[in-house]
Amino acid sequence: MAKPTAASVLGVTTLITGTNEFLAERTIVATREAVIHADPDADVSELAAGELGAGTLAEITSPSLFATMRCVVVRTLEDLPYSAEADLLGYVAGPADDVALVLHHTGGMKGKSLLDKLRKAGAQEVKAQPLKKWELPTWVTTEFRHHKAKIGDSAAATLIDAVGEDMRALAGAADQLAADAQGEPVTEAIVRRYFGGRADVKGFAVADAAIGGKAPEALEQLRWAFATKTDPVLITSAIAGGLRGLARYLAAPRGLRESDLAREVGVPTWKLRSLATQARGWKPRGVAIAIQAAAQADADVKGAAGDREWACERLVISVVRAKAIQ
Repeated sequence: MAKPTAASVLGVTTLITGTNEFLAERTIVATREAVIHADPDADVSELAAGELGAGTLAEITSPSLFATMRCVVVRTLEDLPYSAEADLLGYVAGPADDVALVLHHTGGMKGKSLLDKLRKAGAQEVKAQPLKKWELPTWVTTEFRHHKAKIGDSAAATLIDAVGEDMRALAGAADQLAADAQGEPVTEAIVRRYFGGRADVKGFAVADAAIGGKAPEALEQLRWAFATKTDPVLITSAIAGGLRGLARYLAAPRGLRESDLAREVGVPTWKLRSLATQARGWKPRGVAIAIQAAAQADADVKGAAGDREWACERLVISVVRAKAIQ
């Protein structure tokens, strides 16, 4: 997200909608910092919408004797009392030039009619919705772009596999990698150098090799995972996830545009190339058998069997064999 300036937030009502706390908080912090950067003595106040009684909004947005600018953050907008709605809509329609007002509605149907009224009154909406996994690589590349750094699609996906889907953790990783890259593109090799010790990376390496039918490579990656104390649950989970993606890819209608196919399968567009390669030789019956084997292995590593490592090894062998079923 590009950092706002005081000029872009003062005299404006920023309406944040959605349940993604990271994106919402980032917008709130950026707005507050923009005002404070312009006026270190700016008056900053924050309250829950349920606290807005009659006249409260007028009081906290009125000119101050001690500050030329104000930043007011109102959280949980869905709890705004009906008695305060008219005052809020009136303010949004004619905001003070030296006040940055931020409203956060955390999602759900409660207060939805108020959101429509606020939009019509002139509030500028910022959506803070959770991203689907296939949308994350694009978001990661945008993060790097804001740091004036570059990362390719495959390297972005490797970062997600390594760090996980938590956007706060991904933003921190992007900040670290962009700073250390010093203007050079961030590659898969760099990501693995920083985060290759993460257990989930090893799980995905096993999954990719097994689904690709590469038995020696899959077993080698599996032994390396065990040697580095990777939890077997992460391995069975990665294989099960890969098989589900493969099943969706094989079941998707033919002739779709790449973007539509990616949405149908639930993966980023770059992943389609990998799936197309993995899908060669797979038949629906083989996929079904492999998914059943993954479900059994998942139960085994969670306590149904005594030898968790053997359960993973048996799963790898089962997946490779399932690919050969015609």
